[in-house]
Amino acid sequence: MTTESVSPRFAGIDAWPPADILDALVEGQLAAVAAVRAARPALEAAALAVEARMRRGGRLVYAGAGTSGRLAVQDGAELTPTFGWPPERLVFLLAGGERALLHPVERAEDQAEDGAGEARAAGLSPDDAVVAVAASGSTPYTLGILREARRVGALGIGIANNPGTPLLSEADHGILLDTGAESIAGSTRMKAGTAQKVALNLLSSLVMIRLGRVHDGLMVDVQAVNAKLERRSIAMLTHLTGCTPDAAGDALERAGGHVKLAVLLVEGASPERARDALEQAGGRLRDALAMLKG
Repeated sequence: MTTESVSPRFAGIDAWPPADILDALVEGQLAAVAAVRAARPALEAAALAVEARMRRGGRLVYAGAGTSGRLAVQDGAELTPTFGWPPERLVFLLAGGERALLHPVERAEDQAEDGAGEARAAGLSPDDAVVAVAASGSTPYTLGILREARRVGALGIGIANNPGTPLLSEADHGILLDTGAESIAGSTRMKAGTAQKVALNLLSSLVMIRLGRVHDGLMVDVQAVNAKLERRSIAMLTHLTGCTPDAAGDALERAGGHVKLAVLLVEGASPERARDALEQAGGRLRDALAMLKG
């Protein structure tokens, strides 16, 4: 596996001056981003396939072990506060369970049947999309989940950092992030982890944009669960409509804090008409505004 190999580029790194060590590590991080750019076509195809399942009411399932699993969970956990994605449409399958978020759980990743069993317990369906992440591309736990997902007809997305591995070949969409050897041999929390984080971010963000949860670069489905987000919602509404902050606050209150609905209220729609327009537009604010103006 290239992620486990020793690179001559970093021989003697422990004896280098601190500035040279940091330069080499930064170089590795830039290489990780370049690896994601090379995977752009695969990321696009995967995101469009995930979008189709989500439009059918499916769930987004994140799966992995160790660093890869933690990064996957982190990406999914951000979707509700950022995009208002329903938490009941998120599933997290992490080797070792919640304890593994903060502590290593020895050998949890080695059990393929544990992964398959947890996938069965989650009740995967053909409407679901599973994003399985493993730097090696061959982690038994993660492969067990992917194989169970494919067995029941769920969409399988495999993200790995080694070419020619089962996670890539057995997925409906394999995404290779070819980051190569690490500066510290085998420490895939570094280049491989950075590439995974960027790829997951791009994949989920593109899906959420396609599902209408972003408008003009704004998080119009954000959940205003604290004072900062309440202020952000008012700022979004004033930016999008040109109304005063007081008018924005009033519209948001009538809309139950829903920014997209509040925009339509400010534009003169009744709450009923605004909800109908958003539903007919598949949640896309731009299309709903066009319906009202048409």
